[in-house]
Amino acid sequence: MPNTRLLVLFGSQTGTAQDVSERLSREARRRELGCRVQALDSYPVVNLINEPLVIFVCATTGQGEPPDNMKNFWRFIFRRNLPSTSLCQMDFAVLGLGDSSYAKFNFVAKKLHRRLLQLGGSALLPVCLGDDQHELGPDATIDPWLHDLWEKVLGPHPLPLDLGLTPPGVLWPSKFTLKFLQEVPSSEELCVAGTDPQGPPSELQPFLAPMVTNQRVTGPSHFQDVRLIEFDITGSGVSFVAGDVVLIQPENTASHVQQFCQVLGLDPAQHFTLQPREPGVPCPAQLPQPCSIQRLVSQYLDIASIPRRSFFELLACLSCHELEREKLLEFSSAQGQEELCEYCTRPRRTVLEVLCDFPHTAAAIPPDYLLDLVPLIRPRAFSIASSLLILVAVVRYQTRLKEPRRGLCSNWLASLDPGQGPVRVPLWVRSGGLTFPKTPDTPVIMVGPGTGVAPFRAAIQERVAQGETGNVLFFGCRQRDQDFYWEAEWKELQTRGCLTLVTAFSREQEQKVYVQHRLRELGPLVWGLLDLRGAHFYLAGNAKYMPADVSDALTSIFQEEGGLSGPAAAAYLARLQRTLRFQTETWA
Repeated sequence: MPNTRLLVLFGSQTGTAQDVSERLSREARRRELGCRVQALDSYPVVNLINEPLVIFVCATTGQGEPPDNMKNFWRFIFRRNLPSTSLCQMDFAVLGLGDSSYAKFNFVAKKLHRRLLQLGGSALLPVCLGDDQHELGPDATIDPWLHDLWEKVLGPHPLPLDLGLTPPGVLWPSKFTLKFLQEVPSSEELCVAGTDPQGPPSELQPFLAPMVTNQRVTGPSHFQDVRLIEFDITGSGVSFVAGDVVLIQPENTASHVQQFCQVLGLDPAQHFTLQPREPGVPCPAQLPQPCSIQRLVSQYLDIASIPRRSFFELLACLSCHELEREKLLEFSSAQGQEELCEYCTRPRRTVLEVLCDFPHTAAAIPPDYLLDLVPLIRPRAFSIASSLLILVAVVRYQTRLKEPRRGLCSNWLASLDPGQGPVRVPLWVRSGGLTFPKTPDTPVIMVGPGTGVAPFRAAIQERVAQGETGNVLFFGCRQRDQDFYWEAEWKELQTRGCLTLVTAFSREQEQKVYVQHRLRELGPLVWGLLDLRGAHFYLAGNAKYMPADVSDALTSIFQEEGGLSGPAAAAYLARLQRTLRFQTETWA
């Protein structure tokens, strides 16, 4: 085993693949395996021919596309001139992260697995297909897959008897150390080097956009608070087209920051510098140096996230309280996953709430382990409605816990009031999952219930400005006087002959009517546009039931209006998806 080198390469869009890769690294260390973790595009891909053992962890984005930080690798690995024996010395495994509500579920992982086989690699296991839609999240698939992976990796090379598997309760050194400063740094020292923007805004250099308006657009009696928020991006260098998304970096609430510091015994005013324990391990690029505990907890640690099994594993190692440690070990064991789900996953209990439930353990956590224990806050993506306008549904719901559950970013945005003084929000733009046709006179059918209509507002405005009138919008909401977003604008465009608007108000009659019902009613129109005029079909909104219901409605239309058999209708829909004439953007 001293000669066994494990390389973990990840392609991550929202950070989940990177988190899973770090988990792989921790588990490898427990097994006395040397392990390196790198983003795919930061790894010199030509060196793969010398790697004996590689685990690829990759997400799928948009319409089956690779994440931004593996696109260069993706182009290289699919070069046609690569020899079929290029990777004949490499054992590999592919772990995919996706969402089964999308047609191209884990498409990147599946395609990469096939390509590595074509290049001569030897697969240790079938590809792992992690699914965000599973009640337990991706871990439901990842946990048993990792168990099999370590058996495969260690099978030909069992651990020497004097080493053995490090027990789960044994603590490993933290990845970083926090070196606390005796004096408060000067304002000059607190300025991060390289703050002058180089190129367009990005995650490492977001634009602090002034918030212009923050307006509730649902009726006062409506069950949900939905906000229309406008930002001023003058001089930012931000550019976008219809279908792009804006990413916003939220913060924790002041009360949660205070509570976290109290339960862990941290001084918010203390400043520190972050140092890696091992050479070659980079510090989080977005974290300023030096930094205060207050800023670390407020802007970087996602204490409102739902902790994963690995969180409980590390917390058990850090615990010196016998009863709390026993419970944490139970939650982190393979046998305790149903109980963990009942305690944490189903009621959506947060990192902060778990720490409050284990106060003796929390009070003993060394600050060095903060970044091992708590994930970093990930940016949240919102469809751009036009200019830089976003439509935000404020996430609040009740579980069996006393305190209502609140979405971190949406509630933070809703709390900001530009009328009370200047408000700036860190943001940047990236390409979205929806691309609209460039060829003139191509009709588009857009299905956007609720806040799913936001990206279509930008698309319709852009197309109308270009003289395109073949715009059909299916919009659904509960009641026309409560949550009919941009009603006046749609009706004005309809009067001008630039838009065909079809509405479904689900609560205005005894039997609920949704967008899929309106699609079926207008089956001849939909079939004629798709089959005779080559229309593109777009769907955006909640991922739970609506995408499957709309797909079923389309399949029925193809059978009834096109005279296709069941299998032929399914093949027709698959062809639309494959040629990007049917695109979706959904969220949980």
